[in-house]
Amino acid sequence: MSEGRVIFALDRAIARITLDRPAKLNALTPAMLAELGDIAGRIDDDDDIRVIVLNASGHRAFCVGADIEAWADSGPLDMWRHWVRDGHAVFDRMARMRPPLIVAIEGLALGGGLELAATADLRIAGTDAAFGLPEADLGTAPGWSGTQRLVRTVGPAPVKLMALAGERLDAHAAERAGVLHRVVPAGTALDAALEMATRIAVRAPVAVQLSKQLINAATGEDTGATLEALAAGVVGGTQDVREGVASFREKRAPVFSNR
Repeated sequence: MSEGRVIFALDRAIARITLDRPAKLNALTPAMLAELGDIAGRIDDDDDIRVIVLNASGHRAFCVGADIEAWADSGPLDMWRHWVRDGHAVFDRMARMRPPLIVAIEGLALGGGLELAATADLRIAGTDAAFGLPEADLGTAPGWSGTQRLVRTVGPAPVKLMALAGERLDAHAAERAGVLHRVVPAGTALDAALEMATRIAVRAPVAVQLSKQLINAATGEDTGATLEALAAGVVGGTQDVREGVASFREKRAPVFSNR
């Protein structure tokens, strides 16, 4: 399937997302981006999902980024209005899903593939993995938060090495740089990710999800929405909010109790 697809599967509390375009090294098309966004929305609407694992078909690459043929003929206005903005919107949605997201990486994670991996909370890779930001070789620059979320995640030094000098990091260098949380033997990243997902799935889901949101907020990921959501959760359980709603419905002045 040269056009590619994104496969969604559910095993009790664990959701699986698989990039499925191995013949093209899982390069992302506009349709695949849209599928990722739709799946992220489905996951956030399902309170029974406690953890997500993202992986890719084949062993040569996790994802080599955006399909060059999909954007090569785009003009500057199309790049601004659609391709980059749409990718950002989808990756933001991936990063902000309530359940933890674990990515399992085998082979290449380049450009948009590395940017997609950066949306995950935990990153596990096989020893054959390699990471880079080769956009300058094509005369362009990282467009899906490689200079933003990735920098917030690992700091500017490794990002500059990849984006400016064009160097690739192998799995162990990526682990030392903070890109990866764990390196495992080649071919076993998915097994390791599923094992970690199983351990997460039995923990208290609300506590895990709140911890994820708070940690993300500390890095600047969706900070405003997190603060307001937590504040709404606190006031939502008070007697004052019940009195406020009741007085509105009864068309009378509220009598608040500070409880």
